[in-house]
Amino acid sequence: MPPQARARLRSTLAAAVHHSRRGGERLASVSWRVWGRVDPSAVVFASRRAGEPWFCLEQPERDGSALAGLGAAITIEERGPSRFQRAAARWRTLAANACAEPPPGPPGAGLIAAGGFAFADDGASALQWSAFPAASLVVPEVAIARSGDELWCTVTALARPGDSADRLERLIEERLAALVERPLPLLDPHPAQRALIGGALAPEHYEDAVARAVELIATGRLEKIVLAREVEVRAPREHDVAAVFDVLRGAFGGCYLYAIGRGEATFLGASPELLIRVDGLRASTLALAGSTGRSADAGLDEHLGERLLHSQKERHEHAVVAEHIERALRRRALWVTRPSEPEVIRIANIQHLATPVRAQLAEPIGAIELAGVLHPTPAVGAEPNSALALIPALEGIDRGWYAGATGWCDANGDGEFSVALRCALVEGRLARCYAGVGVVAGSDPAAELAETEVKLAALLPVLS
Repeated sequence: MPPQARARLRSTLAAAVHHSRRGGERLASVSWRVWGRVDPSAVVFASRRAGEPWFCLEQPERDGSALAGLGAAITIEERGPSRFQRAAARWRTLAANACAEPPPGPPGAGLIAAGGFAFADDGASALQWSAFPAASLVVPEVAIARSGDELWCTVTALARPGDSADRLERLIEERLAALVERPLPLLDPHPAQRALIGGALAPEHYEDAVARAVELIATGRLEKIVLAREVEVRAPREHDVAAVFDVLRGAFGGCYLYAIGRGEATFLGASPELLIRVDGLRASTLALAGSTGRSADAGLDEHLGERLLHSQKERHEHAVVAEHIERALRRRALWVTRPSEPEVIRIANIQHLATPVRAQLAEPIGAIELAGVLHPTPAVGAEPNSALALIPALEGIDRGWYAGATGWCDANGDGEFSVALRCALVEGRLARCYAGVGVVAGSDPAAELAETEVKLAALLPVLS
């Protein structure tokens, strides 16, 4: 910490302690620019303490965008149908009362709240998801934001009545002194034993679920529903989540990479889908639905993309999502625009139909609350929303944070959340991988099962 930042920290902590004695707990936060090359995720993986919350969020191909954080100055947890709105309200209050100045740094620099939301309003009931509530955001004690060559560090403390500025400063100094940076480890498979892979339910169960969904669609009860699978990978030794994360950012640099630690478990993945990005009164998102595989042969790969683009079934599935997103944003916006035709985007092992959607908001609304307006889109849920209750009954699994939202929001309400796809929940030797597909009229159960295999290929080879 440079001398000027240290002086600002002392005065900010003193002000926060003073205000806490009159109005209750206050956040105190100070940021400064760091010169030199630093890998934020490498710092977090090397410096995290056992059991504390931490996160790494990256999009390498977007000018090296990275945001990583350690510890929790304060945690926001909610559940129920209004969890996004209540979490947003709590964050607005904390940010408005904080003793902090927004720095002129890259997105994510300064006082932030980061974390995620489960797919379902009440979160997950299965034991493996016990550390991941329906809504869970942390204000990190230390956060590092990077964009291009610009790097900023932020420290935050919570001042309560009875605290002393000297004590809080000493805790921050100890935290900073303990930070280290080590290159993320290489993935090191077990020399003799192989991982065991098995579905939580048999593949035939998934095909039966798809067939049942097609029958329900034929009755007119719903138009589209997304059904997911869970596949377990039990390794001969503990999974190294730092090594897995490094492989993902090397293979999926254009995706939204995330690793979020709670307790002894880590939820990580590489999502191609942006749920919402807010920058002032500008909002942007991406309708992503309809997919096919890739080929090493350039001509065949192009053919697969063209066939996807002209598939009536895939175009219908995509249109349902794009129209839902546009309708949801129009209720909050002066205008919403999107191209009339989708495009094909290609990532490492899969191709998708995609339509970017942009909006000019009618009034300020933060990224957390706007994420709640959109979630869940038919890209991960159902159309109409009233059919969402069918998902757990047909799937037979506990989604937890799969198909929920992961991301961050700053003190102004700006931020971004991605849809938690191509993901795994990892704890010790066990990893649970998740992938789903959209079912519409004409969906073939065997083909949909094969599509889940393509999506699972993002993580299964790495974990096994």
